[in-house]
Amino acid sequence: MPTVIPYIPQRITVHLGSPSSGAANVTVPFIDYVKNVASSEIYPTWEEAALRANILAITSFALNRVYTEFYRSRGYDFDITNSTAIDQYFVNGRSYFDHISRLVDELFNDYLRRPGFVEPLAAKFCNGTTVTCEGLSQWGSQNLALQGYTSNRILRSYYGDVEIVTNAPIRGITSSYPGTPLRRGSSGPNVVVIQVELNRISQNYPAIPKINPVDGIFGSRTEASVRAFQRIFDLTDDGIVGPGTWYELVRLYTAVTDLAELRSQGQQFYSINWSYPSPLQPGNTGDKIRHLQYMLSILSAFIPNIPPLAIDGIYGPDTTNAVLAAQRWFGLPETGTVDDPTWDAIYDQFSGIETTALRNAERFPEEAVPTFTGRTRGIYSRSTTMTQFPARDLHTGQQDPISQEVIR
Repeated sequence: MPTVIPYIPQRITVHLGSPSSGAANVTVPFIDYVKNVASSEIYPTWEEAALRANILAITSFALNRVYTEFYRSRGYDFDITNSTAIDQYFVNGRSYFDHISRLVDELFNDYLRRPGFVEPLAAKFCNGTTVTCEGLSQWGSQNLALQGYTSNRILRSYYGDVEIVTNAPIRGITSSYPGTPLRRGSSGPNVVVIQVELNRISQNYPAIPKINPVDGIFGSRTEASVRAFQRIFDLTDDGIVGPGTWYELVRLYTAVTDLAELRSQGQQFYSINWSYPSPLQPGNTGDKIRHLQYMLSILSAFIPNIPPLAIDGIYGPDTTNAVLAAQRWFGLPETGTVDDPTWDAIYDQFSGIETTALRNAERFPEEAVPTFTGRTRGIYSRSTTMTQFPARDLHTGQQDPISQEVIR
């Protein structure tokens, strides 16, 4: 995902009409935006549990629009609209209800997300009477509150398994575009971003060649992939990633990963022990299978020979095929069973990718970094940190994020 991370923006720009209309834009403090929408969408006399649930849904939906650059990646100069058909009801210049205003003061930097996901939940909602939708029913939430439901229970009744992120950091909205075009000869973390995006998009558009390895260097392979992308989406075929190509990549990446949809695949992160568990084989289930599938799914975006797979915790045919492909790629016996050497080889490659492409504080929070405990730290702490371009300049006094050794 480009360099837009889950945070609370200081201000948000609202388009006062449908996206393609000639209506005006207004930029307001984010907290005032939430107060405005909440005062326009719900009733201050409702039960507090219902009010809290609706405020969290309103906040999360708006943050998802900001996080995915839903409109800006399409060339618009705003973050959200006031069209109730696609966004939330904002009435420019209206006053706020005191009770709602006090609750928003408490809740405006909290939001919903799926457990293990990074992005704020695209928490859709509707009134539940004249309009129904896949998401929260506003009047339904009030009925549940009258039955004694807490706000958390109300939210889970509509959205399933969600968690609340509290006290998120606040800062100004920044565009993910790096400011200057990327072209052959460019290098660094922004090149890693477009390489990762192109590899993921190529799963849906096979005419786009995979970039292997993802190394943060804009070479001939990256240029060829960019040109193929530009041809498919009617952009200037120059192999240069300027604002138009950058934001089209953002739009397509968001689309193919469904980040802006309620049933998002999500950018998953885990704080887990990566040590070798025991032999894993077809028929096994559980968290360790999920960890294996997660590593293989990351590898599949970088190594064309490894097929993508779902992370469902079930060692079925898709997982077996991915393991066989990985063993073939690493030159290991093709057994379809994960023994110690297979786990080590998969983790070794995953760790290098994680260090290069995923360990980027601009795009992933600190909690996205896996924990290393027990045997894992001893064996893997230095595994592939130096095998790929680290996607950042190294300078005096910098520390390795795993081994904590000072570079002198």
